[in-house]
Amino acid sequence: MKTVAVIVLNWNGLADTRALLPTLLASRLPEGWKLRAMVVDNGSTDGSAESLAREFPAVELVALDENRRFAGGNNEGLRRCLALGDDAVMLLNNDTECDREMLASLLEALAQDPRAGAAAPLIDYARPADRIWYAGAWCIPALGFVGHRGLRQRDHGQFTRIEPTGYVTGCCVIAPREVWTKVGLLDERYYIYAEDADWSLRARAAGYRLLFVPAAKLKHKVSASSGDASPWKIYQRLRANLTLFARHARGFARVTWLPCFVALQVATALWLVARGRAAAAAAMPRAFADAMRGRPAAEVKP
Repeated sequence: MKTVAVIVLNWNGLADTRALLPTLLASRLPEGWKLRAMVVDNGSTDGSAESLAREFPAVELVALDENRRFAGGNNEGLRRCLALGDDAVMLLNNDTECDREMLASLLEALAQDPRAGAAAPLIDYARPADRIWYAGAWCIPALGFVGHRGLRQRDHGQFTRIEPTGYVTGCCVIAPREVWTKVGLLDERYYIYAEDADWSLRARAAGYRLLFVPAAKLKHKVSASSGDASPWKIYQRLRANLTLFARHARGFARVTWLPCFVALQVATALWLVARGRAAAAAAMPRAFADAMRGRPAAEVKP
């Protein structure tokens, strides 16, 4: 019997994690597989760890004494899963809800492609339920570009085929243990954002194919209307992506990525203004300057 471990990272998110776990535990698995669910609590102060341990005895709880952020918290779970010999490990955001067939579809897609190293599902916004958050993605260091395909499009079943993708989102990604072992864990030098794109580029460099599997479906509780346009988030994304492309640009891409990246940020600022988000657009030049100077991420407050 093979084991797939699913790591759910929780930080002061009791209500979301409480809603997710029943949908995860009800997942169908392919024949010969069993599920091991794990919650890594990132130093919560809302009583999450105690409540989840009491309400979900079938779920392993790993309680950390501090917030190690996305990479650090998930890496703690990954180390434990790899040490226990799990055959595949998934990272899953706590603000999601699983379709019953999601895990089975992902595992079956990986089994059918000998070059596949990791897979991610079709992810829709929870509200409105017919809008796409992730339908595969692009990650092109030479152009300084990373982004979700299908973002905010109406989901009318247009994505039907398993396809290679530029990166797999950390919101929900599954990989066999040998891939986690070869590619390595998440890079904890990223304060927030781009850890998944960095891992994906490392997996691609190691010769693995990354898969988008539309038959696997997930709901994500993020806002389709407001987007990620707060000044704090803009700064953190700029900083993370500057680090990402500087590390992964190779050959001629070392010359092209920065001017392309700057042009994309100008276009983004104009789009924000057109959408009535002038405050967010106005924050971009300062955020970009701070990111270029390498201002520590912890100094920038939400």
